[in-house]
Amino acid sequence: MSVDPGTRIGRYEIRMKIGEGGMGEVYRAFDPKVNREVAIKILPAGFSADKDRLARFEQEAQAAGGLNHPNILVIHHIDTHEGAPYIVSELLEGETLRERMGGVPLPQRKAIDYALQIAHGLSAAHEKGIVHRDLKPENLFITKDGRLKILDFGLAKLGGGDGTQPQTEVPTRRVNTEPGMVMGTIGYMSPEQLRGQPADHRSDIFSYGAILYEMLSGRRAFRGESTADTISAILREDPPDLSGTNPSINPALERVVNHCLEKNPEERFHSARDLAFAVEALSGNAALSTSAATVLKSLPPPKRKTRELLAWSVAGVLLITAVVLAWLYFRRPAAVELPTSFVVAMPKDAVEVASPAISPDGRTLVFAATAHGKRSLYLRALASIEAQPLAGTDEASAPFWSPDNRFIGFFANNKLKKIDVSGGPAQTLCDAQNAFGGTWNADGVILISLDIKGINRVSASGGTPTPVLRLDESRKELAQAWPDAELRIIEESGHTGSPAMGAAVIDAIARFHPSRSGI
Repeated sequence: MSVDPGTRIGRYEIRMKIGEGGMGEVYRAFDPKVNREVAIKILPAGFSADKDRLARFEQEAQAAGGLNHPNILVIHHIDTHEGAPYIVSELLEGETLRERMGGVPLPQRKAIDYALQIAHGLSAAHEKGIVHRDLKPENLFITKDGRLKILDFGLAKLGGGDGTQPQTEVPTRRVNTEPGMVMGTIGYMSPEQLRGQPADHRSDIFSYGAILYEMLSGRRAFRGESTADTISAILREDPPDLSGTNPSINPALERVVNHCLEKNPEERFHSARDLAFAVEALSGNAALSTSAATVLKSLPPPKRKTRELLAWSVAGVLLITAVVLAWLYFRRPAAVELPTSFVVAMPKDAVEVASPAISPDGRTLVFAATAHGKRSLYLRALASIEAQPLAGTDEASAPFWSPDNRFIGFFANNKLKKIDVSGGPAQTLCDAQNAFGGTWNADGVILISLDIKGINRVSASGGTPTPVLRLDESRKELAQAWPDAELRIIEESGHTGSPAMGAAVIDAIARFHPSRSGI
């Protein structure tokens, strides 16, 4: 809704419109009661339809205003006008951080100054249990005297009434930047937000890292050709090294940025206060506290150096392997085949390892391992030197791969489940009592053995298992299991029966698993 100059909203007199965006319109207004100018943001009327939703927003916005911190916008009043909620705040003169950057890097000293102010503001909010959820350059305002203010606490929660659609895909004020504003906002969201998981203070720290990266490099940390590409980059890729975009960057500052941008929230700074300590250690403050220096020294080494060390290590191993294989090749008799084998080390503290399965592209190994009394799946890239646990696979057994290498099927708690190898929650596909193995074909069909009494099929997207093969009582079959191996057990002979019966089994399986035809 647009409001004409001279209109009164409550006791406030509208003077002029000063901005707009997906979350509402912003006006300069006058408060005659205290004789001061204020800013009024009027939100779309539809936001007031859900009274509980509006009440939650008012409570959080008032809490943010009650912080009375120099780096957080002061909120004076919240009310409704003709069914539309509005917020009265202090009037700021200056520009947004987006406008200040203008697509070029800021001087390192100035970037550290702004970063320290943001960290102080976040620390004050987080200590009161308030999370921003939508931190980005458009929501950071720099006043004419150099004071940085964090805007729009609570608006991200207001934008998603059911908690599943946060309003972060549009800016809260007009910013004259290049097309693709949606991507510009998504580019600051944390991996857990993109996966629909709860966002806590560590999500703000990830967004902070993306903003600091951009202040120092003049480039977005995560930016793709499309929204999907940007999301994929946030979930799976590290941004280019800061030292590569700006050789003058302090290596310790690059470590701070990398620590903020860890994909796993547990690996980021534990609090905005610790983050502020680390940035303060880089500010050149002669009265630097011991705590700040300690936090800075505790940061992990730059990922670039870790990657380089790993790359050189892998290259060294490959070189040695190539030399040995070449030596063996030229020494072996021409007609002799040389088998290849390798050893995979058990994860630390593991007492049992079972069910290894190599991905179709031959690059990754998955297996079940028991450590500290809990069994779960572990992933080991064959180019890596250690295996990593796959979250969400407690009590998993008998893993198998999807043909595109993206998913792993497994059994846990009498259920057939699948999980994305890049992370995220496991999805239950069907009940699977006493399951014995599974296999997955390119048509999205999974074969499983239930109670070793037959082979069943189920869609890779979930459903009810239906029989494919049943026990042949005329041949006294006792079991059918491990469909990837087409195993049948027959009482009288202990082998897979006659060649004709074996061919029938292979033909039946091949219809659903074409890659195994011709076995």
